Amino acid sequence: MLDEQAKKTLLRKIPHGLYICGVRNGEDMNGFTASWVMQASFQPPLVVNCVKNDSGSHEMVKQSGVFALSFLEAGQKDMAQNFFKPQRRVGNKFEDIEFYEAPETGCPVIKDTLGYVECRVVGTVEHGDHTVFVGEVVGAAVHREGDPLLLESTGWNYGG
Repeated sequence: MLDEQAKKTLLRKIPHGLYICGVRNGEDMNGFTASWVMQASFQPPLVVNCVKNDSGSHEMVKQSGVFALSFLEAGQKDMAQNFFKPQRRVGNKFEDIEFYEAPETGCPVIKDTLGYVECRVVGTVEHGDHTVFVGEVVGAAVHREGDPLLLESTGWNYGG
């Protein structure tokens, strides 16, 4: 029998960075705070990005087959919080954020971050309440040096 409290406690100990995932489908753009992200391969360079199934961004990634991850710097908790809210409630999350379109995918990338990778989806796993999108890195740039924002440093929990 599964000990629910032990499961929750231990799964929350898996370390996660925080990213803003920029998505685009045609003229529509959105962004959301992503934490279930990791590198999955050196050759080709792959990252895994898990996206909540009932989100508008999930549908955008599924339809367009692209996404970009802007790497947040330690201290950018407010930016992460801004992108947690659903687009249907807050409207354009990029309204007060300086961003540009990544050259390979056109996905929004936030200028005031450590940098970004942009990806083309090469595989998906659809089980549970999140879809695992496997993205091949097709573009990247470093904006500045710094330490990444980690989920545990925010006091937030997303897991368990």
